Amino acid sequence: MKPLNPINQRRLARFRQNRRGYWSLWLLSSLFILSLGAELIANEKPLLISYQQQLYYPLWNDYAETRFGGEFDSSADYKDPYVQELIEQQGSGWMLWPPIRFSYNTINYDLPVPAPSPPTGENWLGTDDQGRDVLARVIYGFRISMLFALILTAASSVIGVIAGAVQGYYGGKVDLLFQRFIEIWSGLPVLFLLIILASIVEPNFWWLLGIMLLFSWMQLVDVVRAEFLRGRNLEYVRAARALGLGSRLIMFRHILPNAMVATLTFMPFIFNGSVVTLTALDFLGFGLPPGSPSLGELVAQGKANLHAPWLGLSAFIVLSVMLTLLIFIGEAVRDAFDPRKEL
Repeated sequence: MKPLNPINQRRLARFRQNRRGYWSLWLLSSLFILSLGAELIANEKPLLISYQQQLYYPLWNDYAETRFGGEFDSSADYKDPYVQELIEQQGSGWMLWPPIRFSYNTINYDLPVPAPSPPTGENWLGTDDQGRDVLARVIYGFRISMLFALILTAASSVIGVIAGAVQGYYGGKVDLLFQRFIEIWSGLPVLFLLIILASIVEPNFWWLLGIMLLFSWMQLVDVVRAEFLRGRNLEYVRAARALGLGSRLIMFRHILPNAMVATLTFMPFIFNGSVVTLTALDFLGFGLPPGSPSLGELVAQGKANLHAPWLGLSAFIVLSVMLTLLIFIGEAVRDAFDPRKEL
């Protein structure tokens, strides 16, 4: 592995010195990695089944009830006491369950009170108004929010950096025309466009990601453009031109590394805004399809069921912790790349 140069080593050291941001990064990364295995944490199917000296993996394979000595060819319902008896007693086997025996769309039909039901030993954070486990939906919703924000931030950063680089490096008419285009494009009413499109096509994860990408890339353009406008007249850039190097090589090998400082300090805040945008759209009903595990949809349920405070509080606490950690990380990255601390 190539060692870091002295400047980046100092930046990394300053980032680590910001204990709040450093540990926020570790905590958020750990939670995200755990959420990637949400099916292993919250699922209505066992992780592993031993039946008549043979192992079965319900998470990856769909087994019929007849496989375990039942009467039906349909998929086995492992929460059914009859199926459990077939496996554990008649089949001399056992089942390894995840910590939470509900997936995000599993409906608990054995609630002691009508849904939404309060927290119990079975449903640790209660259920929503359809009898689905709130904790399971929070885990899956956290994963969707993080993946959405991660992909949107990465894609919009690539587009924004390229657009800002071209605009700042060439300047002149290219810069002028691009600025007029951005002014017009940024003035479009995004929410109204989403409402119109949602009435035509049912939105999904990738559709929503594509629509948001059409507008989110503009957040970085001005920052990168300013760095390229400043850097294109520096001595080393003029020397590269005099040596006959191509514009693409000069832009992305010589100027871009310096412009990436501003880009990296801005990315955590783009990530934060992406999470807020998805949550707001889901809250308004123009986000992910109905039934999807969404923090915004859980907030909307809390608003509609004020007598069930666990709904709104669960989503509010998760969002507050997530956004707070992202802000701490952003502040630490900004301090690490602060040019005044290079002196």
